[in-house]
Amino acid sequence: MSEEKQEGFFSQIKNQIIAGVGVVITAGGGLVVSNMEAIFSPEKDEPQQVVVQDSTKVQQPVININIPEQKTETKTIIKEVPAKPQPTKPTEKVYDSW
Repeated sequence: MSEEKQEGFFSQIKNQIIAGVGVVITAGGGLVVSNMEAIFSPEKDEPQQVVVQDSTKVQQPVININIPEQKTETKTIIKEVPAKPQPTKPTEKVYDSW
């Protein structure tokens, strides 16, 4: 009643190897297609870059700023003012009896 064929062990291994090779070929084809421009594009001739270095050194100008010394004389005046005597208030009576 089974419609499947009874195959041998080596027949199954052969089918798995064929399927694995098919997967590898498919993955390789996908990589080739995705990188097709990088693989098959012609090389472009890029102009060579020329580096020019200036061998003369330019010395920066020296700037001197002369600021005249300022002479300021400060005079401090101290005036002593005597303090006014404070008037004394009469103290309240404190009762010692409780």
